[in-house]
Amino acid sequence: MKTYNRVLTIAGSDSGGGAGVQADIKTISACGCYATSVITAITAQNTIGVTEVFPIPAPTVKNQMTAVLEDIGTDIVKIGMLHNSETIVSVHQILTQFQISNIVLDPVMVSTSGKTLLKQDAIITLKETLIPAVKVITPNIPEVELLLNKKASSQNDLPKLAKELGDQYHISVLLKAGHAIGDELTDILYNFDKGEFTYLKSNRIKSKNTHGTGCTLSSALASFLAKGLILEEAASLAKKYMQKAILAGADYKIGKGHGPVKHFYDLWD
Repeated sequence: MKTYNRVLTIAGSDSGGGAGVQADIKTISACGCYATSVITAITAQNTIGVTEVFPIPAPTVKNQMTAVLEDIGTDIVKIGMLHNSETIVSVHQILTQFQISNIVLDPVMVSTSGKTLLKQDAIITLKETLIPAVKVITPNIPEVELLLNKKASSQNDLPKLAKELGDQYHISVLLKAGHAIGDELTDILYNFDKGEFTYLKSNRIKSKNTHGTGCTLSSALASFLAKGLILEEAASLAKKYMQKAILAGADYKIGKGHGPVKHFYDLWD
């Protein structure tokens, strides 16, 4: 019998469909994998912003994870919004119970607008329990600054920050450069196991529809890793997928604010 490449996403729900679990499932499917999901919070959200966040009780988060892992299993886990310390601890407990270490963590600590999304106690819990347990983390610039308590003055600082974060937690780092100034952006991949850098260069795409790009990139990375690609190949393909999805969705108008990327550009076009 044939088998799927399975990706379990653990994240919040975006009622607008552009980010969170909805973006994860679209991305995982578009990249040729089978998506399962665990909802950590329900948001009332659209292209303009978030008006309400309702956290799912931690026992229910654990039950969702257990239900999926006992029956379907997974080749990799992608983690997004965890919202609070109790959820972070619960997710870590189940991952430990099922001996899962193939994990991509999108820390979801700072929004595109610069708003801090995790309370200080949850940030501490994330740093102490979950970050050391993952394979690769995909922070943006404000998030790596928050994790290291340091500022990046320019893109030239990113390799140093990526290495410092990776060496501190013994994990690989894909540091996203989207918050940097300039038309040319270079995401930094630091492979901790090899002690090597990969520089993923791209030109900034002018588009209003960039909601959920962090979720999309991390889910694409997890998908290509689930297919057995090495980290450098998976990161390169994930970057290319996201760039094409942003470009394909740039001319669309959906909602009054920042719309989504076009996840299924390959199929719809």
